[in-house]
Amino acid sequence: MKNMSEVSFIQILIDCSNMVKLRGHHLICLHFFRGEGYNEEFVSNLKRVLEEAEKEIVVISGADDVCVVCPYLVDGICRYSEDSDEHIAELDRLALKLLNLQHGSRLKWDDLKEKIGKILPEWKKYACSECDWRKVCEKAEGWQ
Repeated sequence: MKNMSEVSFIQILIDCSNMVKLRGHHLICLHFFRGEGYNEEFVSNLKRVLEEAEKEIVVISGADDVCVVCPYLVDGICRYSEDSDEHIAELDRLALKLLNLQHGSRLKWDDLKEKIGKILPEWKKYACSECDWRKVCEKAEGWQ
């Protein structure tokens, strides 16, 4: 027999199965996606994620629906660079702090959009200075 916490966790997984699952920094960075990525499969997945995000999002820890087709994801760990998984976890924590969210939070994309403008100066200050995608984001509407 399962205890209550196991039942609750299983129910959460079932409830969230149709939602887009996003980690902290993707909640911010996806707002600046403009059709560029590592490869065609990755870009197609990003477009799909953004379409589905219009419904509802659940915040998760670790690899999410964006990461699932990333060529650098190996056994659930980002291998983009030697310390990338650690760095990404820090970005996730910062994003959640700035957005006042936590793992398991559920929200609508439009509600998230409203928060981005308010936290973007702080985010850019700490997260964007050395990001390889910064030049892409700078071209996006809303960056300034």
